[in-house]
Amino acid sequence: MSSLSIGIVGLPNVGKSTLFNALTKQSVPAENYPFCTIDPSVGIVPVPDERLEKLSALSKSKKTIPAVVEFVDIAGLVKGASEGEGLGNKFLSHIREVDAIIEVVRTFEDADIIHVHEKVDPLFDIEIINMELEAAGIKKPILYVLNVSEVSPSTALRVTDLPGPSVKVDPIFGTGLDRLIVEAYKLLNLITFFTTGEDESRAWTTRHGSKAPEAGKSIHTDFRDKFIRAEVIHCDKLMEVGSYTKAREKGWLRIEGKEYVVQDGDVIEFLI
Repeated sequence: MSSLSIGIVGLPNVGKSTLFNALTKQSVPAENYPFCTIDPSVGIVPVPDERLEKLSALSKSKKTIPAVVEFVDIAGLVKGASEGEGLGNKFLSHIREVDAIIEVVRTFEDADIIHVHEKVDPLFDIEIINMELEAAGIKKPILYVLNVSEVSPSTALRVTDLPGPSVKVDPIFGTGLDRLIVEAYKLLNLITFFTTGEDESRAWTTRHGSKAPEAGKSIHTDFRDKFIRAEVIHCDKLMEVGSYTKAREKGWLRIEGKEYVVQDGDVIEFLI
């Protein structure tokens, strides 16, 4: 499947670029992901998944390739962006190209970092951004990232006051980044399935609810177009038994047809 991306948005000086930089420090070489755009404002970030590491150890794989999420750093939004204020038009054209949105909201006080509205009020910031997105007719899923600081006090904020799911992150110290990546992946309505062998163990991405041929397309279009059947075992069962040979002996490998709905954690071999 082509790469799915998440746009990082927020008012100026809320920590958007700091978050982007913290995420892209963990980025992976793009050559493994031929669909990905190569752009300075795009980071291809691996999704943490200990199941992949375990499968790789089990198969003694030469290579381990994680699933990825593409993060896009989008220009700071200002009030009136939907009417072209600031970099409004550029901002909105970029945001229409992403599949979901991470909205960065600063929650901490710091006299050295000027807030665009001269006060730290996360709910007010969210209201402004969401009004601009609405005015521009943009409705995608949103994950609220509360930018906290381990060294500065944060504004009291109840998670229940937020209009959607949220995570707390300190981009300076890198705390909360793994959880953010996992939540971003969920936000895109994605699941992970695996292929594993001596050459490589790899995590692949497909939409929740995909049938086997559609999931196979992530690897190669032939697996969709020429699909015959798939050999499937859940990664937990494979790791429990310790090898493909033993899984076969126990009859734990299932043969599934084109109507099979792929589950998160399936290890699949496609047959064409």
